[in-house]
Amino acid sequence: MEFAIDGITQGLVLALLGLGITIVFGLGGVLNLSIGVFSAIAVVIAIELLGITSSLPLSVVLAVVAVTGLGLVVDKSLLSFVYRSEGEERVLLGIFVTLGLATLLDGLLVIARPSSYSLSVGVPSTTVLGAQIRGSSIAIIAISLAVFAGLYYFFRRTYLGRAMRTVLQDETGAVLCGISPRKMRTLVFVLSASIAAVAGILYSFTQQVGAAEGFELTILALIVSIVGGVTSIVGAVAAGLVLGLIATFTSAYVGAYVAEIALFAAAIVALLLQPEQVA
Repeated sequence: MEFAIDGITQGLVLALLGLGITIVFGLGGVLNLSIGVFSAIAVVIAIELLGITSSLPLSVVLAVVAVTGLGLVVDKSLLSFVYRSEGEERVLLGIFVTLGLATLLDGLLVIARPSSYSLSVGVPSTTVLGAQIRGSSIAIIAISLAVFAGLYYFFRRTYLGRAMRTVLQDETGAVLCGISPRKMRTLVFVLSASIAAVAGILYSFTQQVGAAEGFELTILALIVSIVGGVTSIVGAVAAGLVLGLIATFTSAYVGAYVAEIALFAAAIVALLLQPEQVA
């Protein structure tokens, strides 16, 4: 049971990372390869603020706000050029722009804070049905479920959420209804930056996070998004949970190196079985 809890915990973080990739690609046709660096930046900011405020919740909230602001700046500057193109040209341009941004931010992060960091949640461990559950796992599960519940309500019950889904399903129809696709893309990119920040902070509850881990987090996000169908929000969440369980059990019984191979194998199988999703 302990391995299952660890797998669910890791899967929820993976689901958040994959969701950050999926919503931007699904709505705007941009593959955001800087999402992992956003996550790492959030952790570094939280660590710095923790030394000032001595309050983990406040530091985390302010770090998420800061990364959300960074996402808005990126959208209004770099992505404005990307969205002027269409189709495959937009996808390719988005890859190069976000990859270049990731390289730049990664370099700045290495110069400013070359070390890796982790956050301690201060939640005590508990025992359920004879299995010990770590406090970090409890915190990750609780926060992740709260985030997913908030996102579900946002996309299903609010005007902005429904507008985003309308653009995703039928952009021409959305324009005829008075919805601005560009504004919706700005909102969704800012939302993805927020999700990336939360995912990075949750990841730091159990792992070291820094500039070196930014690229790794981006790869994990891509794998989850691919396995989930690239444009499916529900698929990204389900894929994250499944891959988290696969990685945890494979790492426990075979080895961490084999677990990484298993994740890439799952992505390859998904590409072979659903080529139309990424065409």
